[in-house]
Order: sequence, then C-alpha cells, then structure tokens
Amino acid sequence: MTKKIIGIITILIILVIAAIIPAIFLFTGRQPVHNSASPDVITYRLDIPIGRTIKTVATELKQQHIIRSELVFYLTARQQNIKIQAGVYTVSSDQSVTEILNLLQTGQREYIPVSIPEGLTVSKIATLLEQKNVVQAEEFKKAAQDVSLLTEYQIPAASFEGYLFPDTYYFDTGMTTEAVVRMMVDTFFTRIETIPALHDMSPEDLFYVVRLASIVEREYRVAEEAPLIASVFTNRLKENIGLYSCATIEYIITEIQGLPHPDVILEQDLKINSPYNTYMWAGLPPGPISNPGLIALQAAADPPETEYYFFRLIDPEKGSHYFSAKFEEHINAGKLYTKQAAQ
Repeated sequence: MTKKIIGIITILIILVIAAIIPAIFLFTGRQPVHNSASPDVITYRLDIPIGRTIKTVATELKQQHIIRSELVFYLTARQQNIKIQAGVYTVSSDQSVTEILNLLQTGQREYIPVSIPEGLTVSKIATLLEQKNVVQAEEFKKAAQDVSLLTEYQIPAASFEGYLFPDTYYFDTGMTTEAVVRMMVDTFFTRIETIPALHDMSPEDLFYVVRLASIVEREYRVAEEAPLIASVFTNRLKENIGLYSCATIEYIITEIQGLPHPDVILEQDLKINSPYNTYMWAGLPPGPISNPGLIALQAAADPPETEYYFFRLIDPEKGSHYFSAKFEEHINAGKLYTKQAAQ
C-alpha cells in the first residue's frame, strides 16, 4: 500500500471520526440524566418570564441537574428552531432534551387550586393562602386593607372582609397579592349578579347586606334555615333590639383579641366592650364578621317576612333550630331540648 493511499485512508478516518464524535456528543447530551425508574430522578419547577433566552434556561437546567449539557440543549433548540414561551413548567431529569424543549413551547402555566370555605375571615383566608404557597399571610392582610383598592371597588369599609367570595380558585403561581385579592373580589361581584335583590344597590346598602349576611353565614348550618335566621335578625333590627349573636362574640375573641376559638361562650364574654358585641349594642356591627357565600347573601338580601324574633339550636348534629315569635316560647323550647338531651 502506497504512502498516498495510506494518507487518503488516514484522512478519511479522521473525517469519519470528526463526524461521529459530534453526533455521539449530541446524541448522548440529548438523553435523560436519569432513567424514569431511577430513585434519583429530580423534578424541578421552571419559571420562564417573558424575554428569557434559551441560553439562560440551559444554564439553569444544567445547574439543577435536569440536563447533561448546556451546549447540547442550546444547539438542539437552534437546530429545531425552538421558540420557548413564557410560563411555569415542571420538568424532570428523566426527560430528554427534545421532550423538555417541546414542553417549553406550550406556554403551559401551573395553577394552585385553593378552596375557600364559606364563613372564613380575612385572617383565616390569609393563613390558608400561605399554607398553599400562594402569598404571604401578612401581605394578604395588608392588601385586604388597601385604601386605594377599597375606593376603586366603592367599598365603604376598612377592609375587604365580607367581599372575598368563598369559592375554589386556581391561582397562577407568581401572582401578586393584589391580584389575588382582586380575583376574589371580582368573583364576589360577579356571583352576586345572580341575586336580583342586589341589582343596582348602592355601595352603602350592599355593605349593610354583607354585614348581615356575614352573621347569617356563621349562624346557619341547614341551608333552608338561612332565610329564617335572616328574618329573625331583620325583625330585631327593625325594632332596634340587639341581635344577640354568639358569632359576633367569637369574632371579637378570635379576630380582634387574637385568642383561640372558645369552646364555650362564657357570661363574661357577653360583656366585652366592643362595637362588634351584639349583646351590648343594637344594630349591625361596624363591619362583616366573615366572608359569606351565596346562600347567606341571598337570605340577607331578601329575607322572608316572618314573626320570628328568636331561634334556638335543637339538634347539634344536624344544626337545625327552633324559631319562635315569643320569648316564652323560646325559653320553653330550650327547656324541652335540655330535657330531651338529658334522656
């Protein structure tokens, strides 16, 4: 074999190797870091804001051990003409570079589902949102007292207490605290459109209804009784009689005094000097004591006409009450319940 042929063969080998090595590099670099069955698989939440580059994404993924090579990731994106979209993505080390890049084109966003039960206060909602990693509790409470925001929504109160509608929400990760408050308040105003009695109501009149509904919400357990409870309170308000609602005492203790929820309301609790104490003062308290749902809002907006001035719990398990027009009847119902409970 002549030196010329040997030289040609050498050159060909070098060219083949030169072609194979990058191919192997690219192939290997595109493979997942871990097998899907591996216990070492890493899951990572990748947040891509608008304007972020492929290179910075590649660097972050490599630092988090999600991909093998920044360069391979970048070259593959260029080769396939990938245009990443802003979003929040869950990626893992058992995904190939191609799978990750395909995902980053979708603009997918992660949401945090949070169910807000009826009757919670601002502070309890704040705690729940912090537990779900939506926003910080203190920041939420601060936003719920934002004067400019309250003015924008024409709410004549010191906070959004009562206007944070209880519902299941899907919060976008990274939402601002103000955006979270707005979502809940916007939902409130959207949902009350289904209540005819609230149509075209002034902000002041709506505030009255919300305050009443917030008490009804904390008093009723059987949905059919909510209107009757609202009628009792309405009758007492017309006669300037104290509402005598234990729910307002609980609000003072837990929300104003910051104490644990009482197991029993004591006689001394009924004498707490607070404008929220409906045992000491007639009329509605100065603000809502909870965030009511549609049942309580409907009941407070359009209570039925009844002769009831009293109601008493007679079935703790079901939460049903006995309604009466006369105090004597109310007392007798209590004696009957006590007698039955003792049997």
